[in-house]
Amino acid sequence: MVNPSVFDKLADRIAAAIPDDAKMLREDLNRTVRLAVSNGLSRLELVTREEFDVQTELLERTRARLEALEARVQALENPPAVAQEVGAPGEEGEQTP
Repeated sequence: MVNPSVFDKLADRIAAAIPDDAKMLREDLNRTVRLAVSNGLSRLELVTREEFDVQTELLERTRARLEALEARVQALENPPAVAQEVGAPGEEGEQTP
């Protein structure tokens, strides 16, 4: 999730723009802004950088494994042509005993 100090800094900057005469209004607005920003960001379903990096690494490993499996399937579906041995049974012109 996002660092909570970001909310505090944003709320403080907005509250600082309000004159000192409206101190109660300033405190109320500060709480309201913190709550609104926090709720808005929580709905975005953000992840930490660490979680993102772990998922990226997992995806890379999975992708490499998938590519290896695809290559194996391709090799099994299309085996290399094997040259017929000389004198092998079933070769034209050869008579079977």
